[in-house]
Amino acid sequence: MTELQPLLSDETVILLAPTQCWSDASGAMGARPIHGAYLSDTRILSSQSIRFDGREAEVIAARPHGSNRVDFEGVLRQFDGGTADPRVRSRETRTVTPTGLDETVTVSSGLAYGIRVEVRVELGSDLARMDDIKAGLAATPIAMRREARGATWGAEGVTVTLQSDARVEVAGDGLHLVWQLEVPPHGDVSTTWRITATDKDAVVGPATTAPDWRWPDATGDPALDRWMSRARDDLTALRMSTLERAGSAFIAAGAPWFFTLFGRDSLWTARFLVPLGGSLARDTLHVLADMQGTRVDAASAEEPGKIPHELRRSTQHLGPEAVTLPPLYYGTIDATPLWIALLCDTADAGMSESEVRGLLPTLEAALAWMRDYGDADGDGLLEYINSSHNGLSNQGWKDSGDSVQWRDGTLATAPIALCEVQGYAFEAATRGAALLERYGRDGAKWRDWAERLRTRFNTQFWVEDQGGAYPAIALDTDKRAVDSLTSNIGHLLGTGILDDEQSSLVAARLISSPLSSGFGLRTLSTDSAGYWPLSYHGGSVWTHDTAIAIRGLTLAGFADEARTLSEGLLSAAVAFDYRMPELHSGDPATAFSRPVPYPAACRPQAWSAAAAIVVHTAMTANADQ
Repeated sequence: MTELQPLLSDETVILLAPTQCWSDASGAMGARPIHGAYLSDTRILSSQSIRFDGREAEVIAARPHGSNRVDFEGVLRQFDGGTADPRVRSRETRTVTPTGLDETVTVSSGLAYGIRVEVRVELGSDLARMDDIKAGLAATPIAMRREARGATWGAEGVTVTLQSDARVEVAGDGLHLVWQLEVPPHGDVSTTWRITATDKDAVVGPATTAPDWRWPDATGDPALDRWMSRARDDLTALRMSTLERAGSAFIAAGAPWFFTLFGRDSLWTARFLVPLGGSLARDTLHVLADMQGTRVDAASAEEPGKIPHELRRSTQHLGPEAVTLPPLYYGTIDATPLWIALLCDTADAGMSESEVRGLLPTLEAALAWMRDYGDADGDGLLEYINSSHNGLSNQGWKDSGDSVQWRDGTLATAPIALCEVQGYAFEAATRGAALLERYGRDGAKWRDWAERLRTRFNTQFWVEDQGGAYPAIALDTDKRAVDSLTSNIGHLLGTGILDDEQSSLVAARLISSPLSSGFGLRTLSTDSAGYWPLSYHGGSVWTHDTAIAIRGLTLAGFADEARTLSEGLLSAAVAFDYRMPELHSGDPATAFSRPVPYPAACRPQAWSAAAAIVVHTAMTANADQ
């Protein structure tokens, strides 16, 4: 059988970093490859089912309470004649904690007489690695050992403990928990169990401080207010810290695959949330500064001054592409300029002088990386190539293997210089220079470097079609402009690399029908040969990508265009019950009343949730004009 990445769109997820739990809509786990409870990229529980006198409840509703708790409401018709007017109900309350999960089962009766109910919970575990699950690899159940008041199991540094007052039975490799409940007339009775886990090899853990951001007041727009409320819950649940800097919180990229520190994702999320104040941006800067590269190492893509891409507990082996990533991996072209931009955002928002001064050496090293390593061939532009041959072949935010292609569908060859990365670098160098000069340091050389980059960008990136001029997605190994029209151009707005006329050209393209689906920006225009609405980076809509374009349009003064894209994202948010996924289909809103899900999209995703603030800023600013 072909190994397939699990689909996610129909599954139920609750989470509180670093724990997440995936089930079907009834609360049962085990029927789908993604199902289970996870801690620290390890599946601590792979299956769970509940039977009442040998039958599963007929679940009629799942009621979430924030991001980490859900009630599964069911009926137990076997106890009152099986009519469509049931008088006996069940409720399974599942609560995820930073160390595991708590479960409570309640049986409620409206009958005039008492009933006796056997509750049997069947559990299994395989301790599978997250990268193996993503690759669709089969896992083998492990033995779970019965203890005096529960059970234990574990392997490879992970130890799991189950606590319960149930009768515990060993069944093959799994366990059964059994209770005999006496339910009184017109009454209810509950029973509970708890699973906790530890990981001696963990590198990230729960945030140890409460969030101190200040969310906007209600806008009066019910849809926008509900999106912001859901986003706040999810972003709170995604807060983590590294074990090396336990008091500093960052936002994990998303569930299930990216439940850890990602340079690019955590930086963009923090940038979106700068208007809320608080310590998140400062903490994110410090966490990543701690890991700034100091040496040249091809295997990890580390270079002096470089900001890392991701942090894991162990080496990752990513599926059929034969990609192998070390625990601390630096294979990103954009995290370093984005770190500089976030520092400038945070300094402008009121970061203390002493804290800015403390980060100036990191800033100078990051600027030097752009010049000395990011621009590997000395042509004045930032480009990447996978020199280790085991890392990511594409190292911008569109990091899939087919994400950089010509209009005819031909893949571009590396080294590749992405258009948006030149915008990030220009902004980083110009704003970084100003920040250095504010503190009495030399910034002129970085301003001069940025101007040379802008000149090169204007000379080489602009192409034309029947609709006029636009920036190409990239330059290839021969410095040819890769001519596909993509959402990448939206990232250029607000960076300073475009003049007013160029900004107008980009703004018009962003709301044109080849790019704007009505539910957000397509990653690739519909008039490209490689376009497909369910392609990961070749026609789908990514929430954060559209939000970056909205942010840029707002900064550049294109309020109407920003509102058009904002309204599209808000319509999508309503359709996804206000929890925006990582991405969705690029099918047009004129043909579909709601966006088609991308079935393997992660959710919640940090920058998709944080996009609510960008949309709020754009729509409320426009309302005031």
